[in-house]
Amino acid sequence: MLDGLYETARAKSARVVFPEWDEPRVAEARARLEAEGICTPVPLSDPSEAQLAALVEARGMKEAIARRMLGKPLFRAAAMVAAGEADAMVAGADSPTRRVIEAASIAIGLEEGVETPSSFFLMLFPDGRRMIWADCAVNVAPDAGVLADIARASAASCAALIGEPDVAMLSFSTGTSGSGPSVEAVRAAAEATGFTGPIQSDAALNPEVAAKKGLGKGTANVLIFPSLDAGNIAYKLAQELAGAQALGPFLQGFRRPVCDLSRGARVDDIVASTVVAVAMA
Repeated sequence: MLDGLYETARAKSARVVFPEWDEPRVAEARARLEAEGICTPVPLSDPSEAQLAALVEARGMKEAIARRMLGKPLFRAAAMVAAGEADAMVAGADSPTRRVIEAASIAIGLEEGVETPSSFFLMLFPDGRRMIWADCAVNVAPDAGVLADIARASAASCAALIGEPDVAMLSFSTGTSGSGPSVEAVRAAAEATGFTGPIQSDAALNPEVAAKKGLGKGTANVLIFPSLDAGNIAYKLAQELAGAQALGPFLQGFRRPVCDLSRGARVDDIVASTVVAVAMA
């Protein structure tokens, strides 16, 4: 999986802006990325007319506010992506997630039909299974509308990285067997998107159980969790008990690729995260 993503990234010759250019881990990671031909790292440029136009014309910002925003590194990096001066943005080694999301939301904007930014993990299992799990890092208690946004964005992420998405909207109940606020939120999101749900995780992943419960095919490669509690607990259990590798979290739902690094990210994590961001570009 990772070898394939590396080759995909190399073929794209993407320009990636790193607003935290001189941070020691970022500096080492971008040197490796450039040496291995994975991307062309780009430092922050001076504010440009194209960046200003991206904020004023495309995003509807007042010029005075836009010029002030371009004085902030994260906003300028996002504006570089919006203006076509870079193909993706990788940040967060020295910045809080909320700031990265804020900059990307304002300067780049969200995909059409998506109103909420979210995140996903690319889960790689020892048996070869590759999956998208969301949202495990950003939205704490999503309502039906947010769950629908997460599902749509996750399906697009799956299509870009893995292939044809098979989305399961997870719950403690399958079909009409249970009720409650969380089940109803999942049901409404499933109806709004046309994805399978509400469905229990065994029915989502096991064809025999799916057949018995009469919902889905049991072949899901995208799992949408009903809350951040459920998603975060699940991916850590998969790491510890099943030996899964969890790459991410990656932001999704934006018009252009944006990667939010953990502030504890190692150099290897930054390299792998950039590879995934470029593969999605």
